Amino acid sequence: MTRRQKQMIPLVLIVIAIATAVYVTRWRDVGGPAGPGFGRGAHGGGPPVPVRVVVAGRGSIDMTLDALGTVTARNTAVVRTRVDGLLQKINFQEGREVKAGDVLAQLDPRPYLAALDQANGQLARDSALLASARNDLDRYQTLLALDSIAKQQVDDQAELVHQYEGTVQTDAGTVATAKLNLDWTHISAPIAGRVGLKQADVGNVVHTTDVAGVVVLTQTAPINVIFAIPADRAPEALSRWRGGQHLKVEAYDRDGSTRLAVGTLESTDNVVDPTTSTVKLKGVFDNADGNLFPNQFVNARLTLVTLTDQTLVKASAIQRGTPGTFVYVVNEDSTVSMRPVTVTTTFADTAAIAKGLQPGEQVVIDGTDKLKEGAKVAIAAEMPVPSRDPTGKGKWGGGGRGAAGHAADGGTRKRSQPADLRTNP
Repeated sequence: MTRRQKQMIPLVLIVIAIATAVYVTRWRDVGGPAGPGFGRGAHGGGPPVPVRVVVAGRGSIDMTLDALGTVTARNTAVVRTRVDGLLQKINFQEGREVKAGDVLAQLDPRPYLAALDQANGQLARDSALLASARNDLDRYQTLLALDSIAKQQVDDQAELVHQYEGTVQTDAGTVATAKLNLDWTHISAPIAGRVGLKQADVGNVVHTTDVAGVVVLTQTAPINVIFAIPADRAPEALSRWRGGQHLKVEAYDRDGSTRLAVGTLESTDNVVDPTTSTVKLKGVFDNADGNLFPNQFVNARLTLVTLTDQTLVKASAIQRGTPGTFVYVVNEDSTVSMRPVTVTTTFADTAAIAKGLQPGEQVVIDGTDKLKEGAKVAIAAEMPVPSRDPTGKGKWGGGGRGAAGHAADGGTRKRSQPADLRTNP
């Protein structure tokens, strides 16, 4: 082979490639093996597009508002000593529940016992003086009646009695104060709740001015969750609440996958936050299981109303585009049609359809990016029928045939039955 012939080989290969491309293009244009719809699932002889479908069902669904929330204690008390003294004993276990009135700690009572004894002694002395003054007053009044004593002396004695009466009353107050100080050497829980970590140890001298106190006590059963909803949705929620409806509030964990507690809406703020255009609401939870802690971050879900007898479908079936909101409905001939729908609400992975879809119809939930009006489809997998209980917490029920069942009847797929007539495969 000459050098010129070797140089011609790349040129010949290029010409062959161009000719092949032209040949394939012309066959596609005339409807040959690579004709219209080839590999696209459209009208023509090409293979159908594999899709996953779901059968629309009927049930109930909640209309909800989701918001970020913070758990707050019903009541919080910093337990401080009301008298100064040596901390002798701590009676609580950190993190445990206590009742109102339980003695949490004990101070050294001896200084206050001595003060009480001193006050009682002073009261006894002044009481004796008062009794003596009253006896003298009685004698003076008798002598005055006999005109044997000056009236001024009787008046002076009467004033002395009043003076002693005031002194005795002051002494009685001193005794009461000493008794109260002695009682305060027992540090009691002002409310029922859960104690935190101790802020003082046995052997330390505690003072009434200590900022941290002895321990912090929080009331956690019941407990509150504060969350904010958009101001434009507040009238809808508040009108139902003021009308006497017990609106359900649910608390979920940080990622929103686990429900921690269920409560009710208790109150609302009276102003709109201008920085966020939201209104704060407060839900109350009994928290008997202790799943909620003060200052915990949660996702709050407020249920406005439960809609019953709704056409339900998985939310992934809802498509949005130039026609608006629509779904791909699978026809009897295994083609799809674009069907405009009106979505009432969406809860979790379920959407309620007000218009445009009927229970029992099949819609595509996966593979929609390759579809258009009239496209041929093959069901790769069929999802079960959505069915919700009145609380909106039901699970997806029912079942259907997969691709194998579709192929077994020669490509003619029968419409699936409603949820209550179907069984799991």
